Amino acid sequence: MTTAAAAAAAAASVVAASVAATAEGGGGDGAAVRFGIVGCAEIARKVSRAIRMAPNASIAAVGSRSGEKSRRFLAENDLDPAAVAAYGSYEEVLDDPKVDAVYMPLPTSLHLPWAKPTALCAADLDKILAACAAAGVQFMDTTMWIHHPRTAEMRRLLSDPALFGDLRSVSSIFTFRADDDFLKNDIRVKPDLDALGALGDVGWYCARAALWAASYGLPATAVAHRGLVTNDAGVILSFGASLQWEDGKMATLHGSFLSHLTMELSATGTRGTLRLSDFIIPFAEGGASFAFSSEAAFTELVTGWRSKPGERVVDAELPQEALMVAEFSRLVGGIKGGSLKPERKWPEISRKTQLVLDAVKASIDKGFLPAEVGV
Repeated sequence: MTTAAAAAAAAASVVAASVAATAEGGGGDGAAVRFGIVGCAEIARKVSRAIRMAPNASIAAVGSRSGEKSRRFLAENDLDPAAVAAYGSYEEVLDDPKVDAVYMPLPTSLHLPWAKPTALCAADLDKILAACAAAGVQFMDTTMWIHHPRTAEMRRLLSDPALFGDLRSVSSIFTFRADDDFLKNDIRVKPDLDALGALGDVGWYCARAALWAASYGLPATAVAHRGLVTNDAGVILSFGASLQWEDGKMATLHGSFLSHLTMELSATGTRGTLRLSDFIIPFAEGGASFAFSSEAAFTELVTGWRSKPGERVVDAELPQEALMVAEFSRLVGGIKGGSLKPERKWPEISRKTQLVLDAVKASIDKGFLPAEVGV
């Protein structure tokens, strides 16, 4: 990693994981962007596969707290040790001149020290953004569903005033039932590792979905719902919240480690309704569907619907995580080749998502009273 990028890493570091790219070195226009993976969490296996599937990316190095763990990661994920370096520290990945971009699946408490695009609060994130801007690096959080072609098709419909009209409400739910081992030992339930718990983990996706539906316009206020569940250490295991925009539209969010696996998203406009049950991870990699209805009405005597919501299927040539890596690598290659500058959209939507989570947490701390969403 170059001096500029190392400076960004030293000064800075999502709820899931993120990637940040150096602004100098190899990997220019047309060349494969070479990734270093910092940390060997389970999600790193999924993203390492995505990097190998993307047509413009490759893995150059893996780093963990021990060389043995890094070597085991290579073996378990079919990575060639002759082509991929296995390091016993994070610093060695950042210092490797062959590494163009870094993927960091680390606990939230380590995001600020290790330059990840999201953090425990917007104040920490602002330090990360400033460091990355000063170093001229691109970063992107790994909210993978945003990159699926289904998402673009849904956006097209939500933006159609004749079919959908004006957005009035959003509901997003992400829950899964964690086992006893998770609830006792996972980093997401430890106050010194991921202090926001379910709010910072599954809640990130719920907040992002609401913002996405609202074209990333920030709500005015957030109110956390009573009935919050925490563990003995005070880490959130289950939460609900409402968001309110100044124009009257609203959103409800629910995230939990204690309920059956659910990934529901619905958006209701003045003329149409969109709904899907796998918005974060599609049921299948090759394509994904959603239901959409426009100008729906009841039959005579209100005994049924005149027309049912129609299912729309969108094919995907690659899994959404590989599409994410490909898009990130395209941006990195353009920056390194001199044809592009870091795209501001990605840090901006990460920051807005963090602001919503901050407001929900502030409402919890205020005894479930409304909290303003910062700017």
